[in-house]
Amino acid sequence: MDQLRPVPDGAPQGAPSRDAAARLADLLKRASRGDEAAFAEFYDATSARAYGLALRVVRNPAHAEEVTQEAYIDAWRSSTRFDSARGSAAGWLLTIVHRKAVDRVRSVEAATIRDETWQRETRPIDHDQTSDAAHSSLEAARVRGAVATLTDVQREAVELTYFGGYTHTEVATMLDVPLGTAKTRIRDGLIRLRDLMGVGS
Repeated sequence: MDQLRPVPDGAPQGAPSRDAAARLADLLKRASRGDEAAFAEFYDATSARAYGLALRVVRNPAHAEEVTQEAYIDAWRSSTRFDSARGSAAGWLLTIVHRKAVDRVRSVEAATIRDETWQRETRPIDHDQTSDAAHSSLEAARVRGAVATLTDVQREAVELTYFGGYTHTEVATMLDVPLGTAKTRIRDGLIRLRDLMGVGS
């Protein structure tokens, strides 16, 4: 596949109409058979939304552009896995974008932690600061551990809402599920996190 064109600037667009959704599904199916022109058209029709989602998660334009390009490469390679009976083409793509964006955020956070660790280990020890840093690190580890125990659908909904900053309606649109289903996933995920973290106990 030729290199993708640069991601266009602009805010993510709203959910596509039924006709547009059917068109995107058709383009993706054609792309799965090696039709590069169809995939280029699919890219043109969805790249603004994909970039907008990536930017909202990673909050860095350069990283967002890289994440978007990686997501489209992944979408091209795995287009044969798209099943229109299980959801929309846009929702399928945005799921890939979101996962790539979250991976990028975690990678950046890990690099930051490594840098902070190196700085702590190479500067004179301040016992009070060391104690505070250790406590914060343990709390972050507890949160990550608790989130990891959620089901895939709960974790995705919670991450979109609280790490991505999306409303319940936006989460429902991106996951291609009814609003009530999105709210249930978020609520159940938060209840489980509260129980695991011992909040309010």
